[in-house]
Order: sequence, then C-alpha cells, then structure tokens
Amino acid sequence: MNRIDQLFSTKGQQILSIYYTAGFPGLNDTLAILEALQQSGVDMVELGMPFSDPLADGPVIQDSSTRAIANGMRISVLFEQLKGFRDRITIPVILMGYINPVLQFGVENFCRECAAAGIDGLILPDLPMDEYESDYRPLFEKYGLHLIFLVTPETTEARIRKIDSVSKGFVYAVSSSSTTGKNKDMSSAEAYFARLKSMNLQNPVMVGFGIRDKKTFETACASCNGAIIGTAFVKAIENSTNLQTDIPAFIKGVIA
Repeated sequence: MNRIDQLFSTKGQQILSIYYTAGFPGLNDTLAILEALQQSGVDMVELGMPFSDPLADGPVIQDSSTRAIANGMRISVLFEQLKGFRDRITIPVILMGYINPVLQFGVENFCRECAAAGIDGLILPDLPMDEYESDYRPLFEKYGLHLIFLVTPETTEARIRKIDSVSKGFVYAVSSSSTTGKNKDMSSAEAYFARLKSMNLQNPVMVGFGIRDKKTFETACASCNGAIIGTAFVKAIENSTNLQTDIPAFIKGVIA
C-alpha cells in the first residue's frame, strides 16, 4: 500500500502535512529538516522542488526557491540527497513543484528516480488534468506515484468530482484563490470546507494555503481530514540557527 493511503487508513483525521523547499535554508539541510519533522510528530511532508517561476507561491516560498537555487539545488541534486532516506524516514513524502523542470529532466526518468528513492506522490499544480490523463497517467501508475490535484472555492461540483475520480492519495483543497502565504480568515472558508465534506468524495481532503497555527489547523480539520502548513513553517526556519530546536517548537505550537 502507498504510504499516503496507509496514513489515511490508519489515522484518517487531524493529519498534519508540512511543506518546505528542498535545499533551503542551506543546500544540505533537506534531510535534517525531514528527520526533525518526523521526530516532531508530523504525519506527512511535501518537499518543494525549487523553480524560478513559481506562479502559485507567495513571496516567502518564492524567496525560499530563489535561495535554494542559488545554493545549488536542482532535481538531480535532490535525488542524490534522497538516496537511502527511507532507512530513517517512514512518513509519506510528496514532491511538489512545477511541470517544466520535470519535462526537462524527462518524465519517465523523473518517475523512475522518485520510485527508486521512495517518494509516494507528486503535486504539480500546472499540469492540466486532461494532459495527465492522456499523456502521463500510465507512467505515474507504473511507478506507484500518486498525483494529487488542487480544487478551489470556485471549482464547480462537477469538476471537483472529476478531479476526485482522477486523483490518488487525497484532494488538495486550496482555501482561497490566491497565492500561498496570505493571512486568510479561515472562518470565511468554513462553508467551502463543509461543502467538500458533504460531497462524500472518494479521496480524503487536505486543506492548504493560509494554515499557519493551531487555530487555523483545527478550523480546517473540523470538516476535512487535515491541513498543510507551508509559508509559516518556511518563515520559522529561514533564519534559524538551530533547526533541531526550532522545528519541534513550531510543530508543538500546532499540535500540542
């Protein structure tokens, strides 16, 4: 069973996923952060592949991508760093990024490297669903990779159900139609979360964008299976002088 599926079948609710950018704040911090997150009780990690034009990301994550690229992070470097990481890491790990670097790397080469490393799924927000179905789905499934699609408050019910039928792992519910990192009032999205819950989708639902602390995490979890924190965590580590202390402190503030 894919580790994402196993997580939702065993825990199911109050799932905490953390996003951070590979190669940030330092090139060689990727695995140390991942290990600290697992030890702090995080359920799942979305590891960002830095890209020079991250359209869905707000300034904090854009800056982290810029720094990671300047540090020397590339997809090939990331796969080198990930070799053997499953000797220590048991939680699901998803790679999140944009399709252009994947195309440059070669889609099958990319999927093969993901499977060899032990990656469980992918989030590629700019890969159209129709293109995925027609061109890439057999490759992703061949290598056991779940592809997760995003929905927004403006997504129609028909399209949500289509996305649900194509997605594997979970449906990523963007809390509002804007970039990451906005300090949104989660209460305004509660009706949207409740609507998703009432649809009884076949996949679990995870909420992202605007989740930043215990209050917003619990608001999202009231109707959905869990939530993803990205910008707030990236902020917490960007100037850290002791990741092994600062990471557990941040996570404790969310799930303690």
